[in-house]
Amino acid sequence: TAEELKLTGTAKAKSFDSVSVLFTDFKNFTNASEHLSPENLVAEINYCYSEFDRIITRHGIEKIKTIGDSYMCAAGLPVTNNTHPYDLVTAGLEIVHFIETLKQERMEKGLPYFELRVGIHTGPVVAGIVGIKKFAYDIWGDTVNTASRMESSGATGKVNISGITHEIVKDKFACTYRGKLDAKNKGLIDMYFVDRLL
Repeated sequence: TAEELKLTGTAKAKSFDSVSVLFTDFKNFTNASEHLSPENLVAEINYCYSEFDRIITRHGIEKIKTIGDSYMCAAGLPVTNNTHPYDLVTAGLEIVHFIETLKQERMEKGLPYFELRVGIHTGPVVAGIVGIKKFAYDIWGDTVNTASRMESSGATGKVNISGITHEIVKDKFACTYRGKLDAKNKGLIDMYFVDRLL
């Protein structure tokens, strides 16, 4: 994509038939931010996101962007593979474990702490670069919107996945069925909490 941009000044969008998308969100970010200086808040977020970066890099996952206290990444692009749902669920569990461990450490010291929701969905996306300044690789499509809903419909300390993702990974992860839950602008969607690797 970078080479195409350098050569032509634009980059064609590319469709991917199957990609897994993960969103995280800090539940009590606003509350914690009221007890931290702006410098300390940025330092805390940077500490967390740096560890997220290390986790997803180990699993060959592409970081897409951060938006305030939300972190977004995707597996199965820009190089396609068949392991992306497993890779992303594994990374999601590691991210949750990291934040839960950090939460316990901070609680013991009487310090403010973050709690995290993680949501994952699998499906087709379109990826590419738009605009003319600060080029950023991004992804679009219903899969992205549904992954975001998996996060917002989840619970702190949990990886919440869609029924579609569960159907792919159920042989490798123990999951708890949550039922058909109403996801904003999406209707009822089968959702599962991922408990552990089998």
